Amino acid sequence: MFNQFSRTELLIGKEGGNKLARSRVAVFGIGGVGGYVVEALVRSGIGSLDLIDNDKVALSNLNRQIVATHKTIGRYKVEVAEERAKEINPGVNIKTYKTFFMPETANEFDFSKYDYVVDAIDTVSGKLELIEQTKKANVPIICSMGAGNKMHPELFEIDDISKTSVCPLAKVIRQELKKRKIKKVKVVYSKEIPLKPAESDEKIEGKKQIPGSNAFVPSAVGLIIAGEVIRSLISK
Repeated sequence: MFNQFSRTELLIGKEGGNKLARSRVAVFGIGGVGGYVVEALVRSGIGSLDLIDNDKVALSNLNRQIVATHKTIGRYKVEVAEERAKEINPGVNIKTYKTFFMPETANEFDFSKYDYVVDAIDTVSGKLELIEQTKKANVPIICSMGAGNKMHPELFEIDDISKTSVCPLAKVIRQELKKRKIKKVKVVYSKEIPLKPAESDEKIEGKKQIPGSNAFVPSAVGLIIAGEVIRSLISK
């Protein structure tokens, strides 16, 4: 029977569509990367999504974040993403958390309930905690490495963290995971040498320098991640 996911099911089959409808995915970070992950997962027919982010839409988000418009400035990103998701698929189950994910807030989440976890957050400590929690729960995770200060979306690739190079964030994560004796973590990263951004008047707590960004790199990373999640879930 014809439905809003019929074109997708021409590629993945009815059973593939049913698998997606039964799946629950957690997306940590609903920014430039995570917002596009959510968009693609909802349009693909994922049945349940947990959205985690404590940030609100700001003027400087308009150049790259799908949740950002002049009408949404000042609203929580998770609330905007939920509203948009239900406009696309009224039947999707959404659970939102206005939470800044860190080791101190990890106990708010039962990772065993997820079929897949997406890491689209910025902090190293948060990323490492997400990886540790998913490993304990035996849940697959895919992590976004550095998308800021980049101009070439075509250079991003999916690989194991152990095989990454050039990306400064991937280097830090790789070293920290080695200390923790954690192996086999899927990431999306680029070998593009990051550009040095110009000085900015904008101030963000915890960041010495504001990274440059654009409309096409974070979105591309988000769509790459969503594609990997979809392919993994229908292959189970």
